[in-house]
Amino acid sequence: MTSAYQPSMLDLLSGSAAVESLTGHLTRHHLTAGAWVDVLPGWLHGSDAVFETLLGIDWRAERRRMYDDVVDVPRLLRWFPAEEPLPHLALTAARTELNRHYADELGEEFMTAGMCLYRDGRDSVAWHGDTIGRSATQDTMVAIVSFGSPRNLLLRPRAGGHETLRLPLGHGDLIVMGGSCQRTWEHAVPKTAKPVGPRISVQFRPAGVA
Repeated sequence: MTSAYQPSMLDLLSGSAAVESLTGHLTRHHLTAGAWVDVLPGWLHGSDAVFETLLGIDWRAERRRMYDDVVDVPRLLRWFPAEEPLPHLALTAARTELNRHYADELGEEFMTAGMCLYRDGRDSVAWHGDTIGRSATQDTMVAIVSFGSPRNLLLRPRAGGHETLRLPLGHGDLIVMGGSCQRTWEHAVPKTAKPVGPRISVQFRPAGVA
């Protein structure tokens, strides 16, 4: 797959992909019911190189049963278990820095990396929480790094009573969902009729969280 994404001037000047220390740079937003999100725009510098590498990996199309039908999942997927090397060194560096920064608060390491390729505005992910595994009953963290064309990540509480939050995630941006976020809030990437290029999300999770 080729990219319609236009490289940023900062990426062209930097020449290589790298992450900075998270200490003192994240902005934490406290939600309801013990949930929170940390946000850092433009965390991964030189993201174009990572983006182009990820476009070329062995993406997989999946089909899932929905009611009485089997439908295509509206995005491409790739899962990297803890023992499989990540496809770009910058992603390994990102996971290392996430583990350093959140070591005390998380109490364990980010291990796996799930990846989604949204090919255009027709690709999406419906409202959900990552509640397969330990996250169904325990507080945890999911860290997402975005590459390519910006798309909105929406967040809303399962119990209602709060406006939907809209977080535009762009090239190299980081968001970390923590506390009770996976159990008490839901997130989604909606379809859009606007012309957008491909976007890739990389989701780092602890073992046993999906």
